[in-house]
Amino acid sequence: MSAWAVNLAGMAAIAAIVWWFWLSRPNARRLTGAGPIEVLVDNGVYTPGRIETPAGQPVTLRFVRKDASPCAEKVVFDSLGVSVDLPVDEPRDITLTPPAAGEYEFTCQMRMYRGALVAR
Repeated sequence: MSAWAVNLAGMAAIAAIVWWFWLSRPNARRLTGAGPIEVLVDNGVYTPGRIETPAGQPVTLRFVRKDASPCAEKVVFDSLGVSVDLPVDEPRDITLTPPAAGEYEFTCQMRMYRGALVAR
């Protein structure tokens, strides 16, 4: 009986990990004004993790890094060709213009922190 409980607990842990890293979708924050959208970099996540903006219009994201982990040193927008260093406790503004409707992923340099800029 205990082997079944251990196996069941292991399967539940695997399912939770798969959901957390690959299946969960944070609520999107929509661009509502002319000011920058603040993105907090802390505890292994970007908050907000999804940002909606109109396609073809510039958007300014203000990254504020609280996490001193080396993984959080950069934010990378691979599909837009942008990579920016993020100093600890120093806001860093990045102005981007998504060229077309779609989802533009942003990550840390090791691709562990993940977020998305969604152009509509």
